[in-house]
Amino acid sequence: MPANSALSLNQLRSLTPLNALSEQQWRELRGQLVPQPLLAGQPLFRPGDQARLTYFLLAGELVLYRDDGQEQLLQAGTEQSCYPLSPGLPRQQGARALSDASVLVLDSDELDRLLTWQLAYQDLLLELGQEQGDLDWLQQLLANPLFAKVPPANVRSMLTRLQEQSLQAGEEVLREGEAGDCCYFLKSGRAEVLRGAESDQQVLAELAVGACFGEDALLADSPRNATITMLEDGVVLRLDREDFIELLKLPVVNSLALAEAVRLLGSGAQWLDVRLLDEYQRGHALASLYMPLQLLRLKARLLDNQRTYLCYCDSGKRSSSAVFLLSQLGFSAYALHDGVDALPAVQREALLCESGSGYVVRSGGRTERSL
Repeated sequence: MPANSALSLNQLRSLTPLNALSEQQWRELRGQLVPQPLLAGQPLFRPGDQARLTYFLLAGELVLYRDDGQEQLLQAGTEQSCYPLSPGLPRQQGARALSDASVLVLDSDELDRLLTWQLAYQDLLLELGQEQGDLDWLQQLLANPLFAKVPPANVRSMLTRLQEQSLQAGEEVLREGEAGDCCYFLKSGRAEVLRGAESDQQVLAELAVGACFGEDALLADSPRNATITMLEDGVVLRLDREDFIELLKLPVVNSLALAEAVRLLGSGAQWLDVRLLDEYQRGHALASLYMPLQLLRLKARLLDNQRTYLCYCDSGKRSSSAVFLLSQLGFSAYALHDGVDALPAVQREALLCESGSGYVVRSGGRTERSL
């Protein structure tokens, strides 16, 4: 694979968990989606490495090795190469190129943020689709980059606080120089962005359905930097400043350490694995239910509301979103603090000790081994 050439869509779809992201999110990562060359004999990382980076092997061969001398050969194009190399920090393995190779290097925090958002977004669309039917406007709205700043658990609350206003063609929505007390989303119609005094006024852009405007004044606590006028009859959704600021804050959820989780398991609590299916099948906790974040709201009706549920994922972000959702639905739930990747290697391997299809939940919280 030529160095410095961006990955194709087919290549992105073959890598877990990159394959769970949307094409819009791939575009957000485009600066990182470039293969990096690795010469034969060159080290990629060493045992004990703490860098918050995610690595994939794209071409060539690597050897994964431990300090005790154990080695594992990894070839590009195999099933094993579709997953991150030596996940978990500090790394228990080192990696060195056996031949000239090509690797993908991603910022782990950014990848995890995008993944958590995408799965929570899918869950939200599933819920709202059952309530409202037509979701075209909502999908365009949630694709707005502003929503990437909102913790996924807060998006549902944000939507309930939007105030709908019908406007006519030629009507001003906001004026340059005014104080910012709210922002808007365009639900239907078209609008234009204008700047300058009347005689020197310039058209800067045209806004389509899903566009957000007015948020700059809220984020910077400054006057409006442009005037927005409707080009045709339409509908806008207003979000007041206080709601906007509040909804950017991370919600507080219940979390616990592994020792406390084990104590609760002894009292009848249940593990919930909220990761992707490929991640679950590679290794999961004993008798843990597969309840992916994007389907959790739908599957939650099968859970027992008298039982405590312990959610885990790799970094703790997806499980925190899951706990927030379950708490909203009236369940007792906790997230494994900082996720399985923060556990020492011995504890991580002991926790994720089962592989294969695992367990499913039936009505009332009864669990069964899936075939």
